[in-house]
Amino acid sequence: MSTNASIFVISDSSGNTAERVVRAALCQFDAAAELRIWPRIRTIAESDEVLAQAARAGALLVQTLVNPRIAEHVRVRAAELGVVGIDLMGPVLARLSLYLQSSPRGLPGAPERLDDAYFRRVQAMEFTVGNDDGRGSGHLARADLVLVGVSRTSKTPVATCLASQGYRVANVPLVYGLQPPPDLFTLPTGRVFGLTIHPRKLVAIREARLSANGMLGPGEYADHDHVYEEIRAALDLCRRNRWPVVDVSDMAVEETAAELLRLASFPRRR
Repeated sequence: MSTNASIFVISDSSGNTAERVVRAALCQFDAAAELRIWPRIRTIAESDEVLAQAARAGALLVQTLVNPRIAEHVRVRAAELGVVGIDLMGPVLARLSLYLQSSPRGLPGAPERLDDAYFRRVQAMEFTVGNDDGRGSGHLARADLVLVGVSRTSKTPVATCLASQGYRVANVPLVYGLQPPPDLFTLPTGRVFGLTIHPRKLVAIREARLSANGMLGPGEYADHDHVYEEIRAALDLCRRNRWPVVDVSDMAVEETAAELLRLASFPRRR
């Protein structure tokens, strides 16, 4: 898996089943991947839009579609577009149909229970998306956690993972030579956490990103000496402000999220 991989989950229900399976599988890999969930896809037109975006992003497509007409359309259209796909539901339904001597109903799963936990997760996700990569810095005081770090230290994937558990997370990039937003320094102890990574690994991640975009060449973004100085300055800033730091070099996204919750003394939410 490339270090700038994208995984699209497409479902005619909530997508939670596929998301849990994919996140559990990702824990077995060192590489990071952006995970996007496309729930309640009920028409071919809606599925075509997701497929078009997956093709443009070069994403892996994971589907849990129980409507046989849409599921088959997605399989055929994905092949036509060159989108690599995994069907988590189809083989299980086929095997159960043989075993139970019965045909599946083809109806999406029951909608998720609309309780307080559900609305907390929705609100957390909206907050986290709106406060990604330094956007909405005026809202930092409303965040349960604020993640800081240099570019490509998994801030967004980790923030999204925490948001899926109901935590409002903002992330702020630390740009070498530029001052972070002043609001960051007014937050109480235990609210801000730094993410860091080994310089050699960060160089490899950035080189892969540049190469994928056809931009690999001379420049500071993937220069080892510059990357080392970026990380050093970011760590120095965290030390001066007593912000705990988590090294993501050898940690999966979910492991990093769990470690942040442990450091923040937050319980896992469901």
